[in-house]
Formats: sequence, structure tokens, C-alpha cells
Amino acid sequence: MKRLLTGLMFMVFAGAGSMVAQDYHHDRDGRRDFRERHEDRRDVRHDAHKINRDRRELRNDRYEHNYAAARNDRRDLRHDYRERRSDRRDVRGDNRDIRHDSFR
Repeated sequence: MKRLLTGLMFMVFAGAGSMVAQDYHHDRDGRRDFRERHEDRRDVRHDAHKINRDRRELRNDRYEHNYAAARNDRRDLRHDYRERRSDRRDVRGDNRDIRHDSFR
């Protein structure tokens, strides 16, 4: 009988400990999602500034008939567009994670 009660008490304590740990990590996951979304939004804004700068440089290079520099600016623009698209995808993924997390 003592073994049965000891085993039952062990199961109760082990189950309660794992439930507390699970809630703690769940809250940390939510905070991490919010932080990552904030950082990704900052990256999108940074990419938008780089795109505007590269567009301005491209316009100036075309005006000055510097076609080699314009070719480099177009390559930079393609890279910046790709980065911005990736960052926007990350923001959408973080929004999805936040929406599916349950906060108490």
C-alpha cells in the first residue's frame, strides 16, 4: 500500500512540475514572438530606406549617363527587394505565431 501511495504522489508531483515548466516556456515564446516581430518590422523600414537611397542613386546615374553604376544600382535594388520580401514574410510568420498562441 505504501508503494502505491508513494508512486501516486510521485506522479502528481512530476506532473505538476512539468505543467509549471510548460507554462513558463509558453510565456517566453510569446514574448520572443513579439520581439522578433518588432525586429523584423525595423528591418523592413531599414530596407525601405535602402531602396529609396538606391532608387535615388539609380536616377542620378541615369541622368549622368553612367550606365555601369546604374547596372550596379539595379543589382543592389534587386537585393534590397529580396531582403524586404523576406523580412515581410518573417513578420507575417510572427503574426501567425502570435495569433495562434493563447495568452492568459
